[in-house]
Amino acid sequence: MKTQQIFDYPVFNLGFRAFFALAGLSALALITLWVSIFRGSVDLDNYYPSIYWHGHEMLLGYATAVISGFLLTAVRNWTGIPTIQGDKLALLCLLWIYGRVVPFYSELLPDIIIALIDFAFLPALIICVFKPIAEVDKPKMLLFPCLLSIMMIGNALIHFELLGITEKTASLGMNLVLTTILMIILVIAGRVFPFFTERTLSGVLIIRNPLVDVLAISSALLVFILLLMEITGILLAIAAILAVITNSLRISIWYVHRIWYLPLLWVLYVGYSWIILGFILTALAAYQIILPSLAIHAFTVGGIGVLTLGMMARVSLGHTGRALRVSNAIVLAFVFINLAALFRVLMPFILPDWYANLVYFSTLCWLVAFSLFVLIYTPILTTIRIDGKKE
Repeated sequence: MKTQQIFDYPVFNLGFRAFFALAGLSALALITLWVSIFRGSVDLDNYYPSIYWHGHEMLLGYATAVISGFLLTAVRNWTGIPTIQGDKLALLCLLWIYGRVVPFYSELLPDIIIALIDFAFLPALIICVFKPIAEVDKPKMLLFPCLLSIMMIGNALIHFELLGITEKTASLGMNLVLTTILMIILVIAGRVFPFFTERTLSGVLIIRNPLVDVLAISSALLVFILLLMEITGILLAIAAILAVITNSLRISIWYVHRIWYLPLLWVLYVGYSWIILGFILTALAAYQIILPSLAIHAFTVGGIGVLTLGMMARVSLGHTGRALRVSNAIVLAFVFINLAALFRVLMPFILPDWYANLVYFSTLCWLVAFSLFVLIYTPILTTIRIDGKKE
């Protein structure tokens, strides 16, 4: 006999619905709080030192929510085996929410409890992703549980330092998490960019080049390994330039000029271009021509921010039976998320004296972009498919 679900709502029918909704809301809440801290109007007092809270929550909060929603949906499609929904999905979402909230109760809860609650989410997600993969003979898909496991290790390194177990591991853990998220994006790009382009543009056939894919991902991985090892200078610059060349070649193979007529496509290609720009800025930072933080924000605000917003917009429409066309409001959101990256990455290099104001402008653009996403996509994510098909 089938057990009646307590959380029997459309938002818990499939992973992308709940986690994309949480990602959109967290993108607003976390950045609003952060800019208040940056401007000095709020004094953050929680489990995380302010130097780590912003990075931890944007990577292991926002970005991880997007990855969770995508993988819980994609793994079902790739394997043909259902992933969690209903009560189990709701419990996983609650665990993610508790990880964001309990650090603010550091005066009431022991640090170890706060750390364990936040840490527990990724192991739970790994189990949910691994179980359907283990039932099919597709060993390449095991890469995703492995990458999530590396993120889990990075999160552990952060908590170990905050708990006093280790010294100087939090920064390493943060960089490891960022590296892994970018690698997940690069791997997924190879799956979805050609597919989305072919599905959206009639008469287009993308010829994949596995060798270029391997070279692009391997060169990016080399850059990230050198950064993790704090190796700079000519070795890092050469690796970064190689990553620029191989990833530019990779995206050029997928490129069709007609993408510029379709916002759901060009936003993805522009997002990938921010990652390539991140490698260019990494090469410049290797010789101290620019600050390394500009390269980091090219990867995060530009690469992760633009690509995740574009992916959430595309996946949500496709999996709710809607036409793959976005409203003018969402096109405006795509413009504003790119402006957020522009103000945060390129403009400080041009106008360094305006740095504080540029960060503020970037934040405002980010908030406009995600306000539009939440406004337009909340009804899409919380109601049943319009084509009547069962999820």
